[in-house]
Order: sequence, then structure tokens, then C-alpha cells
Amino acid sequence: MMESKAVIGETDMLQTMQQDALLLAGKALDLFDVTESTEIASFIKKEFDQSYGPGWQCIVGTHFGSFVTHRRGCFICFSIGSLMILLFRATSAPEVDNSIRCHGISKNMKSSSFKVLDHGAICK
Repeated sequence: MMESKAVIGETDMLQTMQQDALLLAGKALDLFDVTESTEIASFIKKEFDQSYGPGWQCIVGTHFGSFVTHRRGCFICFSIGSLMILLFRATSAPEVDNSIRCHGISKNMKSSSFKVLDHGAICK
């Protein structure tokens, strides 16, 4: 696993799910090179689908933006080194507004800061 410590930016997951996400990210980084973001995302998504049911989405990279709607209790945005990981379970109920805006960190940033705004979060 990468030597960097995971930094959780925004989450509404139970502690046990958060730990699963961090452990799976570490396992994915043992299996894949840090540049293989699609494979890392696929691995984490499939494992969460298997453990917690279908509908999980995972975005991995060093620089990205997103605006997602998720089920309550099913969102985490964290970084490991320069790699940002966004994991959430999608919802089909548009009346439930759990919208999160998250911008991945860039490679040359040493840490990430997170600021909560109304119903969302911006991760810079």
C-alpha cells in the first residue's frame, strides 16, 4: 500500500463502512499502480457492491470535479497521497437532495482541505 495516510474529507458513512472503504483502497493500491485509476475504482466499486448491495459508484483520480446525488449514509470522499477517491451509492429518488460537489486534489497539492457548503461539499 502507498505509504501516505488516508485523509477523509467528507463522509456520512458509518465508521465501519468508512474503514472498509479505506481498507479496500489500500488493497487496491497493493494490486494496481497508482496511475491505474480506472482499475482501482472498479475494484473498490465491485467490492462495495458485493458487501453492501448494488448501486455503488467510485471515482478515482488526482484531479476531477463531480456533483452527485447519493443515498444517506453512503458517501465518502478521501485522499491517499495525491490520489482522491470518491465512493457513493447512487439514488434514484430525486426528491432526496443529498447532493455533494467534490473536486479532486491535484498532484502537486500536499494535502486537501474540505469546506462544507449548504447541502454539498467542495473538496479542494
